Amino acid sequence: MAVSIMHRVTGNGLATAGALGLVWWLMAAAMGPEAYATFVACATSPIGYLVMAGLSWFFFQHLCSGLRHFVLDMGAGYELKSNKSWSLLTFALSTLLTIGFWAAICTGKF
Repeated sequence: MAVSIMHRVTGNGLATAGALGLVWWLMAAAMGPEAYATFVACATSPIGYLVMAGLSWFFFQHLCSGLRHFVLDMGAGYELKSNKSWSLLTFALSTLLTIGFWAAICTGKF
């Protein structure tokens, strides 16, 4: 149940934050260099990086949960033990993918 709820929360969060971020970025670009510099300063601040890290976890959580739902839609994984294992794995895998993603960005290998 928690994975299903998180799938909905992360999908809505990604859509909302993505729309707001895109509008802010486009408005800043259209308003000139000073507004764009303010956008870049906010996006590259510690809070901006925290938001981006959170959004990347949302993305990977939504991705892993979506893949889990895809497998369930094919009729597999409904056994209680299997379902619980895959549910827990979505949280662990999304966290590991987020850590790996940001490690690649911070080390310049991405």
